[in-house]
Amino acid sequence: MIAIIKYNGGNVNSVQNALDRLNVKSIVTDDFDLIQGADKVIFPGVGEASSTMKILTQKGLDELIPTLKQPVLGICLGMQLMCGDNEEGNTTGMGIFDVKVKKFPPQDLVPHMGWNTISDFKSTLFSGISESDDLYFVHSFYCELSENTTSVCDYILPFSASLQKDNFYAMQFHPEKSGSIGSELLNNFLKL
Repeated sequence: MIAIIKYNGGNVNSVQNALDRLNVKSIVTDDFDLIQGADKVIFPGVGEASSTMKILTQKGLDELIPTLKQPVLGICLGMQLMCGDNEEGNTTGMGIFDVKVKKFPPQDLVPHMGWNTISDFKSTLFSGISESDDLYFVHSFYCELSENTTSVCDYILPFSASLQKDNFYAMQFHPEKSGSIGSELLNNFLKL
């Protein structure tokens, strides 16, 4: 069973629909036992960092998520909240990744919204994916490059398109909205 973490963040239904298309059973839950007992956990997100972190803290999910032992996938805001200091709302994330989250400088259109390519793959999640494949992004804040960076996107500046540390994986782009390429990425995560 795949547990999708339930909180005030958007995109939960899109993630569940993407798993349905892959014929994978999932449950949207904030129940600690169900999350801890799941084969894999997905932490999706669309929203604002400080208000979302407040809800995660109220539910105790901010303390639960970093202790999980199975593969965990953070998506978009989920990825950013798995990091440390976040400029959005001066938020402190869960610190799974020792990475700062910063606002894009206003040198181009912000948010970064639409299709873009990624490069410098350093994870088995990208098996079968080409650097010419487009993925869907929508974000105004980005995760800096770090030793945990497993792919890079360039929009205004190079940033972490994905991160990995131990059993924690994260993607800034939305695999659930990235067509067949996104489905392949989700499938690679499910095979871990």
